[in-house]
This record gives sequence, C-alpha cells and structure tokens, in this order.
Amino acid sequence: MRELAGTVADGFAERVREHEEAWLSPLAVRSYETRGRIEPEDECRLRTPFQRDRDRIVHSKAFRRLKQKTQVFIDPAGDHYRTRMTHTLETTAISRGVARALRLNEDLTEAIGLGHDTGHPPFGHAGEDALDEALRERFGTGFRHNEQSLRIAERLNLTWEVRDGILTHTGPQEPATLEGKIVRLVDRVAYINHDIDDAIRYGILRGADLPRAEIELLGPTGSDRIETLVHDLVETSDRAGDIRQSEDVGAAMLALRSFMFERVYLGPHARGEHERARATIRRIFEVLADRGDSPAEIADYVAGMTDRFALAFASGSETR
Repeated sequence: MRELAGTVADGFAERVREHEEAWLSPLAVRSYETRGRIEPEDECRLRTPFQRDRDRIVHSKAFRRLKQKTQVFIDPAGDHYRTRMTHTLETTAISRGVARALRLNEDLTEAIGLGHDTGHPPFGHAGEDALDEALRERFGTGFRHNEQSLRIAERLNLTWEVRDGILTHTGPQEPATLEGKIVRLVDRVAYINHDIDDAIRYGILRGADLPRAEIELLGPTGSDRIETLVHDLVETSDRAGDIRQSEDVGAAMLALRSFMFERVYLGPHARGEHERARATIRRIFEVLADRGDSPAEIADYVAGMTDRFALAFASGSETR
C-alpha cells in the first residue's frame, strides 16, 4: 500500500485534540480517549476513531438494509411512510443537534445513532417479538434487537463507547456516556412524533384524537413537539449536568407514548399486521431450525432480512 503522508494528516490528531479541549464540555468524551476496539488497529490519520466508526456503519450492508425494513406499517401503500432507515436518520440528526448544543462529542453521538437499529429484524417490533418467542420456545434463548445491533458493531470492530451506546439505547442498562444517553432519549422523541405523523397519514388517527393536555404543552405539529422536546432536553440537561427532561415535558412525552401503544402499536388495526408478521417469521424460523441452524445463525439470518426478502423466503421463492 502506498505510504500516505502530508502536512494535513501529520497534524490532524493534534488539531482535533486542541479543538476539543477548547470547545467540548468537561463531561464530553474526547475522540482520542476511547477505551479502544476489540481488535487493536492503526488509526486513520484523517478521521477520529468515532468518525471512522460512523463511516463503517454507513458503508455496512446491515445499514443499507434498513431502507427495506418496517418502522410501524408493513408494506404501506405510499412513498412517504417512515422506514427503519428514515427513523435512524431522524434520530441521528436530532441527537447530533442536542450534542452540539451541550458541547458533547457529536461524532460519537452520530455513530451511536446510525448504528442503534442495525440489528432490527423485519416487520418492526412485531417481527422482533415473533423471533424472540420462537427462539425461547425452541432453544431457551431469545432475541433483542439492541443485542443484535451490538453483534454487528463487534463485527465492525467499533470503539467501546459506540458499542456501549448501541447496546444500551433501549433496555434496563443505562449508557455509560452522555452521548449514549442522548440517543437513548432522542430515539423515543423521534419515533413517537414521526409515528403520529404516519398514523394520521395512514388514516387510523386524526389530529383531534391526540390527548389535548399533552398537545397543548408540546405543540400541535410534529415539528413543534420535537422543538419543544429538544429545547427542554438541552436546557434541563445543561442545568443537571446529565441528560434529563423536565418533569412536566417528560411526563407529557410518556403519556403520548402510552397513547400510541394503545391506539397504534397495539391497536385494532395492528392485530392483522402483527399476525401476518408472526406467521412469516414463524415459517422462516421453522425452516431454519429444522435443517439444523444454531440459534445464533437463525438470529443473524432472520435479523438481516428485509421485509421483502422475508416475505419471499416464507413463500418459498428465496433460498439461503
């Protein structure tokens, strides 16, 4: 390989360190103070470790497949519904803006945001629940998309901080970094608001159906609500020295989340879609398990499927 040299590359890391010391909050993770990778490697001379992680995620097949995975509605008739990829991009953009306002590490935040859902199986949470149930019944194991996202991050040899943020973006364990905590909270901010938008577009909600008190506090439109939630998050976190929401805004967001579970995620319209997803995942699972695939092989293969590929596989038109 050709030896790459130059004055920009020679001074890049030192200039980044100087910039971060001058700009970043004392609470931020420094780019060259990462706890490292599973397999040690030479660093890129024109990218920080977290910038390199970001690029590895964006260039991965797992990331590209997100464009063909369900967010809420399975195979909707329209071009403007969110997919798992658009959700990921929206979450990442909001998270990076929060990190910038709080003078935290934007590159670390971005890498966590881009990688957090790479292990999500087809058909959204209905697909995840079906795969988890099947693995528990047959093998006594189970499936969680954040753990699968971590497996992908490990294969990409990402830094410890990015792996931690990806694993802990959901579940009982709190992220170790403030950057990871941003993505954990903003993930909910993003999906609640864009899922409301999609549910109204789909015709199962009207704007008038939304809980009045919460809408009066947060705002009448998705962009208004996100602005309120982000400003509250930034100001409350700055005062607390941690990633926090104010009590009233946090309670309103949780109330909207409960409303969405009742009316959309687990509502009457979802039952047919969930059964379709469950039947498809079950059929795929039985084929793979009966031919002797291990639980890990099944989890890897099914989680890597797009909605379209899963439906084709279940119908018998695709083979491994």
